[in-house]
Amino acid sequence: MTDTHTHIYMSDYDGETPDPVLRAMDAGVTRMVFPCVDIASLEPLSALAARYPDNIRTGIGLHPTEVKEDYREVLDSMERILRENPVRFSAIGEVGIDLYWDKSRREEQRETFARQLGWAREFNLPVIIHCREGLDDTLDILTRFAAEGPLPPLIFHSFTGSEADVRRIREVCDPWFGINGVVTFKNAPALREALPAIGIDRILLETDSPWLAPVPKRGGRNESAYIPYIRDRIAEVLAIPPVDVERVTDKSAAMLFRFLG
Repeated sequence: MTDTHTHIYMSDYDGETPDPVLRAMDAGVTRMVFPCVDIASLEPLSALAARYPDNIRTGIGLHPTEVKEDYREVLDSMERILRENPVRFSAIGEVGIDLYWDKSRREEQRETFARQLGWAREFNLPVIIHCREGLDDTLDILTRFAAEGPLPPLIFHSFTGSEADVRRIREVCDPWFGINGVVTFKNAPALREALPAIGIDRILLETDSPWLAPVPKRGGRNESAYIPYIRDRIAEVLAIPPVDVERVTDKSAAMLFRFLG
């Protein structure tokens, strides 16, 4: 199985034995993608990934809530790192629009997202999109970007929207949708109703650890080892065997993030 979005490199997991990567492997989750959120996260995610090069892929990008006054300097630094060693990264992300906490930097977030889409196009990398109360802006930017050339592969990470949202998104692009522990929550019927519209061929499994632990772990710290709970709930909703969910989502993840074998 593949966890296509996990932050188990964060300090929340420091010093644990066995480490969260090994716990995930013991649970059958042998592949993981570490998205970047800011310049400081590059060091810990890269260090942990270096210990498991066959099992982990990494992204680079500035998370929308981390767009501060120095965002252009941060983007310049990230771009230098990407250009110095582009094969080090398998994705741009996580990037996008988040207007839930603060709308004051909306234009800066839009600029940041658009610039990072340019990296993805240039280096032929998928984009891990963070979109929270920002679908209008996200789709507007993607529409403008598509007018200038082909869109890179896109993943709407932590998708919690409705079937109507899926239709809106597909008017602009044909992305994959990262489904995490929210699909197991009692208060997420709209997401479960959207799964058939998405289709298993466009679903990716993710945890977004350390957040959004699935039932029956809800309320505690999340980790990649909990992917089976998410797989099984998706299988139940789509009325297909869990092994088929695992097979199809693994194939998509391997293609997008360049896992071998």
